[in-house]
Amino acid sequence: MPKLTVQNLAQLQVKIEPGQTLLQALQAQGTDWMHACGGKGRCTTCRIIVLQGIEHFGPLTVAETRYREKGRLKENERLACQCTLAHGDASGKVPEQTKLPHLNYSS
Repeated sequence: MPKLTVQNLAQLQVKIEPGQTLLQALQAQGTDWMHACGGKGRCTTCRIIVLQGIEHFGPLTVAETRYREKGRLKENERLACQCTLAHGDASGKVPEQTKLPHLNYSS
């Protein structure tokens, strides 16, 4: 089963079920993650900066493509509410702008 490590959340490890978005996997294990639009792909607050393993993610969704074209989603970023981890492991971090005040983040 693919695994995501969130480096700036104390090396949090999240197992991703087939077809499950990153946001769904994070929520299933009780981890809070910013998602202002409710996980509908209408904003970019749930984005994750992918540090390793971007090749293991599923293809870009329509929403992710739209934000890439508008310059609001960089090549190494994905929307946690939209993307899946198809195979293999990956690591990433929460962007500074979307950190939640009640969680402890490392550098």
